[in-house]
Amino acid sequence: MLGDDGAGESSHAAVRLRGITKRFGAVLANDDVDLDIPAGTVHGIVGENGAGKSTLASIVYGLHAPDGGSIEIAGRPAVLRSPGDAIALGVGMVHQHFMLIPTFTVLENVVLGIEGSFRLRSGEADNRARLKDLSLAHGLEIDPDALVDDLPVGLRQRVEILKALFRGTRILILDEPTGVLTPDETDRLFANLRAVCDAGGTVVLITHKLREVMAVCDSVSIMRHGRLVGSRKTSETTPGELAELMVGRKIGQAVRMSESSVRSPVLRVEGLTWRSPGGAPGLQNVSLELRAGEILGVAGVSGNGQSELLDVLSGLSGVQEGHIEFAGRRIDRASPATPAGMRALGLTHVPEDRHRRGLVLPFEARENAVLGRPECAGPGLWTSGTAMQAQAERLIARFDIRPPEPRLPATAFSGGNQQKIVLAREFESEPVVLLLGQPTRGVDIGTVEIVHSRVMALKERGTGILLVSTELDEILALADRIMVMSGGRVVGTVPAADATVRQLGLMMTGAGEGAGA
Repeated sequence: MLGDDGAGESSHAAVRLRGITKRFGAVLANDDVDLDIPAGTVHGIVGENGAGKSTLASIVYGLHAPDGGSIEIAGRPAVLRSPGDAIALGVGMVHQHFMLIPTFTVLENVVLGIEGSFRLRSGEADNRARLKDLSLAHGLEIDPDALVDDLPVGLRQRVEILKALFRGTRILILDEPTGVLTPDETDRLFANLRAVCDAGGTVVLITHKLREVMAVCDSVSIMRHGRLVGSRKTSETTPGELAELMVGRKIGQAVRMSESSVRSPVLRVEGLTWRSPGGAPGLQNVSLELRAGEILGVAGVSGNGQSELLDVLSGLSGVQEGHIEFAGRRIDRASPATPAGMRALGLTHVPEDRHRRGLVLPFEARENAVLGRPECAGPGLWTSGTAMQAQAERLIARFDIRPPEPRLPATAFSGGNQQKIVLAREFESEPVVLLLGQPTRGVDIGTVEIVHSRVMALKERGTGILLVSTELDEILALADRIMVMSGGRVVGTVPAADATVRQLGLMMTGAGEGAGA
């Protein structure tokens, strides 16, 4: 539960930072930051990718030691040498990429490291009862015996929050928590965060989604280039003002191009059916057609076949039933294709999970910039550092990747800038077909504008784009047609110009049907 003294923190700031400065080599991540986070509130911290938000949160959680400045927690000076120090002071953090063991149960993940009893069975009973009380008190009900690997992403995040609260968290930091959630899951998360505050806690929300800031935060601080550039009560600001403070300029809107550029089909899929090794259906008789110069949006609640569709089309998973027609080739069970083979035919893939499939995190940015593209790594059998450097510098300039350091490992970049590396690499190849999985997941509003403009430019040059996104606003802004999936099958396909969020939402849950493809 939240600490007994949580309710008494309202007389002072839950967190007070003064002069926080942090460098990573030549990169100044935090520059003399002063920040007060009011107790008992939801406080947002927004900024572009690389603005220093996550670094600041990591300092409060003890993951990084500041090079200068001071920290107060609940009115007392704090020296945070490790997350253990922060946890002891009631600070918990839910990271952007979950830190759970998939083969463990919910209960095992929650109590890992603090089992609390040498006699494990009696300890388990006590912890199970405590977890039940905690989950009920905060509206976070979940099966304690469920395997994390079997849980959808929204419930995995619930486990992370419970894990933090179980350790006595009074100040809960969430880093980009909605990047992998559906709109319904996001609404439930916000209700949970309010419950945390009602129980005497404080929530710090690191995000780039301004609509969510306005919906759930009491106040918000804005960072740019490592500095704090302003703080506002959300009742006294607008998304437009926050966006301009974040990026230092006005933000435009994506404009859908005319459909006059739509040409002949470049990809056909007929009757695709795919099952997991355990026999669970992932795709059920999926058919679609994608034309040159067209964006076909794929909408659906996470886990309804979109990921499996991308895997089969990219060659990561083999065709089991049905077939694909692409670049004059028929791809089926008897004539499979590999990811390298599909790439050679002119199909590129921006995967949904940049960490698992888009990057080799220990590799330098310049090495990641040429993955799968040997022609950019130099002639002959050996890679050329000069060629890789030149390619990386080109992509860094085009996509405003920060910091502009090709020799840094991918792990040194923020999540949004990691995504820019993947996007820049795949967009650069001018593909015939682009499979685009969650392209703006975890990126800021300025980067969204850049990504959308690059997507539209590829469309105008004739690339057929299959866009998978849980962001309905994104699909409505970019797509020419929208295909909705539910339960591994195509519920319907509708023209984007005629679609509404309500109609798509009903189709996503299987409660409504759309027109055929």
